Amino acid sequence: MGAMQKVGSTLLLAGLMVSGVGCQRMMDLIRPAAPAAVRARGVVDVHLHVSPSEFDRAVKLMDEQGLAYGLNLSGTWPGAILEKQLELAEQSGRFLVAANIPWMAARRFEDFPTRAAELLKKSHELGVRALKVEKALGLQVRKPSGELLAVDDPWLDPIWQTAGELKLPVFIHTGDPKAFWEPIDEKNERFEELSAHPGWSNHDRPVPSFEALLEQLLGLVARHPATNFVAVHFGNNSEDPFWVGHALEAHPNLYVDLAARLPELGRHDAKKLHELFVRHQDRILFGTDTGLGPEGFYMLGSFGEEPNRAEEVGPYFQAHWRWLETWDKQQPSPTPIQGRWTIDGIGLPAAVLEKIYRANAERLIGRPKPQTGSPTAP
Repeated sequence: MGAMQKVGSTLLLAGLMVSGVGCQRMMDLIRPAAPAAVRARGVVDVHLHVSPSEFDRAVKLMDEQGLAYGLNLSGTWPGAILEKQLELAEQSGRFLVAANIPWMAARRFEDFPTRAAELLKKSHELGVRALKVEKALGLQVRKPSGELLAVDDPWLDPIWQTAGELKLPVFIHTGDPKAFWEPIDEKNERFEELSAHPGWSNHDRPVPSFEALLEQLLGLVARHPATNFVAVHFGNNSEDPFWVGHALEAHPNLYVDLAARLPELGRHDAKKLHELFVRHQDRILFGTDTGLGPEGFYMLGSFGEEPNRAEEVGPYFQAHWRWLETWDKQQPSPTPIQGRWTIDGIGLPAAVLEKIYRANAERLIGRPKPQTGSPTAP
């Protein structure tokens, strides 16, 4: 601390003592906010999947886990259930909604991109705050010719241009975990998950490689600098977070979320990862990939042959707080189905957590309309 800072601190302490402020209160005023205190002001989860029947259960979960509000990425499109999703979100005061695109129609219509752009405009008029693009693009969606549609195919430009004009960030899932391209055997780090869901595997399927899909993603981001893209699952390449760091440096319109990728991230050198998060603190968003569906269904990042259970929800969120806020080593993975290894915490400072937990999301997607008694109210 420099001489002037010391003088300033001394004068502050003296002034507080004269004014009758207690010693504990004095220390609270001059010490940086603790990570838990930052979180206590409410966290925004930008990666939720909530069925219309489950809003009450979702709000209860959010109250229990300290979430101020969330972005429901499963809004669908006008004429499907989007209107119902938006109605329920507004009633709760705890959700924003992302629209989706009916990609199955791409095979049927030569003018599909224009139709999709018009749907996006209608979705925006109804009140959506983002567009979510599923991993089917690049892996399954086909053009009228029958050709597999690349993520960066110029044919789709009207969609991305419209999103940029409407200031709707595009949350895009490209590809899958790298292990999904490898044989399903004991050498595969996601053997347990793929054994439960063999249909998720891309091994020996006629699809682009993991690397080719990432190249397509960055090509798309580069060609539309006026559109903000959120590459979910930590840039769709959590296996190599430093590659993601370089992508963030190269593309100012690129953001990432954390959803369901703490196991991969937590295996890397904690100090280097800490530095990466600090460097890119303005473009990392908190997300968990929590899903709630009918009949008590839970998905906590992933699931095995059976859905997750209610008693697993609390520990799942606690694992996120611990990993982000502490330097604790060899923490249990929050999603062991994705790999049963331990992870090392990255001990982020409160100012960085403030952005990742809340401020970045507020800047990118805004806030819900405040309801009486809602924690999102000013």
